[in-house]
Amino acid sequence: MVAEGLGKIDQQYDGSSLRVAIVHARWNAEIIDSLVAGAVASLRRFGVSQENIIIETIPGSFELPYATKRMVEIQKENNTPVDAIISIGVLIKGSTAHFEYIADSTTHELMGLQKHLDTPVIFGVLTCFTLEQAEQRAGISAGSHNHGEDWGAAAVEMAVKFGKKH
Repeated sequence: MVAEGLGKIDQQYDGSSLRVAIVHARWNAEIIDSLVAGAVASLRRFGVSQENIIIETIPGSFELPYATKRMVEIQKENNTPVDAIISIGVLIKGSTAHFEYIADSTTHELMGLQKHLDTPVIFGVLTCFTLEQAEQRAGISAGSHNHGEDWGAAAVEMAVKFGKKH
C-alpha cells in the first residue's frame, strides 16, 4: 500500500520497532509547529509509538547540525539509539545575504552528518522566498500539502531499509 499524501512511497513500512528523533528550530513557530505535527502524524501512521518519538527544540536552523549530531550521540550514550532523525527548520529569504549563508552551510552540514553518524538524517529545512511559500509547504494554506508528513515517511523508510538492528 502506498500511503496517500505522504509522497511517493514504494511500499508500506512497519515502523513499530523504530525510535525516531525530531530536532526543530523555534524561528517561524507557526510553520515549524505544523511541520512537526505533520512529521509526528506520519510516524504514527507508520506504527512508530508516541513514546519512541523524541522531540527537541533549539533556537534556529543554524543550530540544527550540532543539535542533530548531539541528539544521536546522546541517545547512543544512553543505550536508547535512534533509527533516524528529522531536522526541521524554516528559512525565509530576506533582504540580506544571511539566508544564503545559513541555507548553504546548514544543508551541507546536515548532509555530511549521515556519513559521520551512520544514521539517516532527514532534511526537513524549508528554504523559501516568501512566508506564503513556507505556509504552503507546511500545509497551513488551504489545499496545500504538509511536507512534515513526507519527512516522517522518509525517516521510517530509511530506517527500515538501511537501519541497524540494536
